[in-house]
Amino acid sequence: MTIQILMPALSPTMSEGNLARWLKKEGDAVKSGDVMCEIETDKATMEFEAVDEGVIGKILVAEGTQGVAVNTPIAVLLEEGEDASAADGAGQPEAQEPAAPAAAARGAAEGPIEAQQIKAAGPAPASDAKPANVAGAPGAGSNTGADISKGNGKAEEGRVFASPLARRMAEQAGLDLANLTGSGPHGRIVKADVEKAAAAPKPATAAAAPAKPAEAAKPAPAAAAPAPAAAAGPIAAPSAPHKEIQLNNMRKVIARRLTESKSTVPHFYLTVDVELDALLKLREELNGRPKADYKLSVNDFVIKAVAQGMKKIPGVNASWGGDKIYQFEDIDISVAVAIEGGLITPIIRKADQKGLSTISAEMKDLAKRAKEGKLKPEEFQGGGFSISNLGMYGVKDFAAVINPPQACILAIGAGEKRPVVKNDALAIATMMSVTLSTDHRVVDGALGAEFLQVFKKTVEDPLSLLL
Repeated sequence: MTIQILMPALSPTMSEGNLARWLKKEGDAVKSGDVMCEIETDKATMEFEAVDEGVIGKILVAEGTQGVAVNTPIAVLLEEGEDASAADGAGQPEAQEPAAPAAAARGAAEGPIEAQQIKAAGPAPASDAKPANVAGAPGAGSNTGADISKGNGKAEEGRVFASPLARRMAEQAGLDLANLTGSGPHGRIVKADVEKAAAAPKPATAAAAPAKPAEAAKPAPAAAAPAPAAAAGPIAAPSAPHKEIQLNNMRKVIARRLTESKSTVPHFYLTVDVELDALLKLREELNGRPKADYKLSVNDFVIKAVAQGMKKIPGVNASWGGDKIYQFEDIDISVAVAIEGGLITPIIRKADQKGLSTISAEMKDLAKRAKEGKLKPEEFQGGGFSISNLGMYGVKDFAAVINPPQACILAIGAGEKRPVVKNDALAIATMMSVTLSTDHRVVDGALGAEFLQVFKKTVEDPLSLLL
């Protein structure tokens, strides 16, 4: 039986990807672990490895294709003994189904949580035609097998076969999939089938629910809250001279996730001023050591100080889980790195267990590969706490937007000479303002203040970072 190779979800926020380049062609034999193609996600360009063995019988999506939806068949793999004719008509991609607005908004806020749940749940029951997948990709249960009978999307065992989007739409519309007739391959229920059923005449009690086209065009009453989908829709082009810059996948995801964050996460902010003179002196001494093979930055000290604070105040190392809070055991710190077209947050794993030179080397390597688009998914997915440093641009202070489902992000400003009072006398010191943005559902004011106390004390006594 032919094997469908599906467009994988290579990051929690990925709903579509660009097929950058095929490294295998039709007729090539592949085995598990072979790199078949390169896929551009919202974060990076990554290699896609084969899981199954066989021969590529047909390529369904040409290289250079943009906006290929996750779980769309991109190629057909022939198993041993099959000839090329077996790929004819197999794995024809159905029309791409963009995520419904409600599902997209939910995915933006809960991407990492959903990804963990998918991994824990494992693949959905599959038919005899095995979809090929990448480890950890949520495409394992697309149910496009050849054993599905024509008609209402049910297999001989009585299972209902439907696309993931169709299942979500049916659930939102209160429809029973068992009562729908599938028009997709082998009777699979797809988006159009759910839309058709939802638009069908309903009992008298529900007949008034759909709005008439003319009524739908009228502006909503002043008291009505605007729909989130409307706020995210296209905006009329300005009349002034301008040029249009098309959004890449990364910028779309940034816009969606941060809009969701500011709309749904109750932010509050705490700011403290930290004296840097002792840290700068220690940094100069360490960098000036004979045969030193490192070059420590202020940011390296900040990462280590944050790790110390998270260790002593574990309540900030947590994320929102809807009806629970997840408190992490490892101290994994996401560090914002500006790249062309957006930003990405590579992660220093178990930062509390690493020395300054190790943190410095890892951060330089991660930042370099981030700008080259060569990070692996595990190097930027996850993390329990974020740092955003704009001090090198001379920014005095700012408030960063939380990256859900994390509960905290620390914004680092520039170190600058300021007048301060020491021992009742005016003095000059190098000061740095830092602002902690927190999710009030997870971290209360006192807990955030305790973390900042530890952070400030650590930075102002930098020798403690060497212990």
